[in-house]
Amino acid sequence: MKLSDLMVKMETFAPRILAREQDPIGLQIGDPTQTVTRVMTALDVRPEVVDEAIRQQVDLIVAHHPVIFRPAKNLDFSEPQNAMYAQLIQHGIAVYAAHTNLDAAQNGLNDWLAADLGLENVRPLLMNADGTTGIGRIGHLVTPRSVQDFARQVRTSFGVAHVRVIANDMTRLLERVAVIGGDGGDEYREAMAARADVLVTADVYYHTGHAILADDFVVIDPDHHMEAVVKERLAKLIQTWSDEEDWGLTTVFASTINTDPYTYI
Repeated sequence: MKLSDLMVKMETFAPRILAREQDPIGLQIGDPTQTVTRVMTALDVRPEVVDEAIRQQVDLIVAHHPVIFRPAKNLDFSEPQNAMYAQLIQHGIAVYAAHTNLDAAQNGLNDWLAADLGLENVRPLLMNADGTTGIGRIGHLVTPRSVQDFARQVRTSFGVAHVRVIANDMTRLLERVAVIGGDGGDEYREAMAARADVLVTADVYYHTGHAILADDFVVIDPDHHMEAVVKERLAKLIQTWSDEEDWGLTTVFASTINTDPYTYI
């Protein structure tokens, strides 16, 4: 398979136009004409992830978070980020990123998160003009649950060690749930306007937390690593495409590396 074949398929599934402005999505390292047989999916491209890709003789990493968020100021290989770029190039490993376009896509990341939470009657929270795509999702729990019980469910569903709960009343019943993968704390008022009882999102700032309490809303923050569900889902998606298109990929697998930077004591 040519790398360009996967790029076309991915950008049909998650069109580039859905990405937020200045989000560096798409091919970041590599050549669209290069042959790909072994693909690894990842949440983040970090040195330990690259080491895994090298050990597994991977041709392509498909990641959710772009490996290059900001332009390199130099190519000094004593700088760890630059050394990582050099390793990728040296071993012929391409890197492709599907970020906010995958967040917004129909049946994309936010739908996967909503499914893991068991939501029904799901629609985009911040809907685009097309009526089918947009950032975040909102839906209903089959059975209303207390803040405390639902927080435990979020922790289990996303496989995280801890969640942060912002709520005035832990016994309040929740039924209508909004979810935004990654950093969505600034959108909590949009979730309120959509009549959500709770927003599940990450990276909620301290002062935003105070504002949430003042508005008597509920936010559950399971850490940005909640998006790690993307690894297995992307691997399954790419394998399905390979089977449908007869790409002949020999291996498609999810990175086993936990890239969460936080250690909870």
